[in-house]
Amino acid sequence: MLEPSTGLGLRLVAGAEGLDHVVTLSRVQRPGLALTGYTEYIRYGRVQILGASELGYLRKLSATRRAAVLQRLASCRISCFVVTKGLDAPAELVAEAEGRGIPILSTPAESTPFIKALSAFLEERLALRLHLHSVLIDVFGLGVLIVGESGIGKSECALDLIDRGHRLVADDVVEIRRIGDVLIGASPDLTRYHMELRGLGVINIKDLYGVSSIRTSQRVELVVSLERWEAGREYDRLGLQDEKFLILESEMPLIRMPVAPGRNLAILVEVAARNQLLKERGYDAARQFVERVDEMIESKTTAARRPVHRRRRSRVERRRVR
Repeated sequence: MLEPSTGLGLRLVAGAEGLDHVVTLSRVQRPGLALTGYTEYIRYGRVQILGASELGYLRKLSATRRAAVLQRLASCRISCFVVTKGLDAPAELVAEAEGRGIPILSTPAESTPFIKALSAFLEERLALRLHLHSVLIDVFGLGVLIVGESGIGKSECALDLIDRGHRLVADDVVEIRRIGDVLIGASPDLTRYHMELRGLGVINIKDLYGVSSIRTSQRVELVVSLERWEAGREYDRLGLQDEKFLILESEMPLIRMPVAPGRNLAILVEVAARNQLLKERGYDAARQFVERVDEMIESKTTAARRPVHRRRRSRVERRRVR
């Protein structure tokens, strides 16, 4: 339930018994049509906003009609009402709210800015969340999530990237939340700015490299999976396999990166990030290379199938043959 500590300037007017009601949807509702008697689309879990237009309409109704309308509205399953602009809620609504245990909250803010602020607040609080054992790095402005088994070298790769000028978002545990179709990654409060390195222990990246080396949150746009090199296993040599990594029902581009002695993973992750940025702009080097090879093969095949026309000998050449 919404509380004064949300920073939205809310205060309780009536219906304290219903403060345990839950809000499950980030989209708020203005019950304008419901005030005429059509309450079919009133949904529990949505905040009902009463602004100047709704209250102005109610004031124009007769006392009997207003009481009947508000009684029908209050009989629906409602999470709470919020009255904007510091206006007074109708006495009939207050009475119904007290009797049915429906909270009525008041805010001094106007309806439009309050709805924007409340929707943003609810989207953040109600977003789907997931904690992944991984590392999140900002590489050239692209959020790269590095995953892999424990001890594979995720933190060492991230530290090398930080040393090359990129920024750490989270190490070891990444808290990912889905807002709309966007995945936002951040670090839990306890481990923010910190990394754990075997042999060194826990270090503070902000203190070692400065504020330019860290970010509090970043979109997740690419997943790099570090995997131990296996002899005899076939790996993608052209970059044509469009694999996906599923996070909170969202598919992210996935690159499998074999880990072997002598491979500079930081440079490879940098190149992967640059290549992904080019793909987002519509340029896919691997596919263009394959298309050029196909065109070359097709042109040579066409030339080989073309019939050879012999040139007719001239009269002088025929005499020489004789």
